[in-house]
Amino acid sequence: MDATAKRGTRRTNGSTVLAALVLNHQAAWRVLSGWESRLLANRLAATPIDRPVFISGLARAGTTILLRKLCELPEFAAHRYSDFPFLFTPYAWALLRRLMPGSRQVPRERMHQDGIMVTTESPEAMEEMLWMAFFPQLHDSAVSNALDDRVQRPEFECFLAEHIRKLMLTRGGRRYVSKNNYNVTRLSYLARMFPDARFLLPIRAPEAHVASLMKQHRLFCQIQHENEAARQHLKLVGHFEFGLDRRPINPGDHDAIAAVEECWRRGEEARGWAKYWALIYRHLADRLEADQELARRCLLVRYEELCDHASATMTAVCEHIGVPAAQAEQLASGLHQPDYYAVRFTDAERFAIAEETSAVASRFNYNSDDRT
Repeated sequence: MDATAKRGTRRTNGSTVLAALVLNHQAAWRVLSGWESRLLANRLAATPIDRPVFISGLARAGTTILLRKLCELPEFAAHRYSDFPFLFTPYAWALLRRLMPGSRQVPRERMHQDGIMVTTESPEAMEEMLWMAFFPQLHDSAVSNALDDRVQRPEFECFLAEHIRKLMLTRGGRRYVSKNNYNVTRLSYLARMFPDARFLLPIRAPEAHVASLMKQHRLFCQIQHENEAARQHLKLVGHFEFGLDRRPINPGDHDAIAAVEECWRRGEEARGWAKYWALIYRHLADRLEADQELARRCLLVRYEELCDHASATMTAVCEHIGVPAAQAEQLASGLHQPDYYAVRFTDAERFAIAEETSAVASRFNYNSDDRT
């Protein structure tokens, strides 16, 4: 192991120990969060939550890119890597970090090895730790993980609203933006909590999407085999999308989840991921068709159009979330199709992907020729 890898392992080990300290004592940290809220009560009361933006979809559909792009605009406040693991007290942790000696931030490629360079101050998905503290069943694929507008959890709803206000105070932004792929089965609940929220829902052509999911899963399995601390870290932050602890999201279809997991057990990765793609996006299509008001607040963002027609796509994004269209050109800069891997499937795998996804893909205007 080279020196850079050793430093990365030490950082992972340290963050895992701290995360365990927080998450193994959630009751205490929620008490501390309440104290923080009371100390900031006047400022929180004067901080409105204005049109929060929630980015969600199946992993590898462009959610991270959308988050990073919106965070180029100073009006948006988002979680960062540096918020981990003290998510429950974001304002106090930010104050403490300002008292610490600064160090030069050298961007490094993130764990996904997908060309995205990050520092501790890069935006990142951290919200799931908060959901897990109040909904412990969210990553049990044997039960439904869906939360709809009938859910009543006042303690969590108050906590999340206060947390968003704290984050805006900490960052200086006027609006909150979140990337959380698991929110794809919670859209109705979030829509009820935040009546002016806007949702960006990335989607990607099935064959290319499955290829990216398979590549990422292999990579995470390899990393976790070599580094147990990395595996524990991903568990603590609620990242079960890939790797040795892969757990599919159950939107309430137990038979479909069983079929996905059976494919994976048999080593039929392409078919399993294709079934999962169809399951998640069928759930999404059904929800949007059943709730026209929710559909009005959601914008589907096709990954291919984001890469190949970035200016037009970001213009549509800006219009949907209430950002001046003049910002679209800035946000479109640098977007392109990935060039760090090639899609390679056998004919049998291509047939399986098409067979499992074609019906759902057609609901999103994809056809059998849309592979990239």
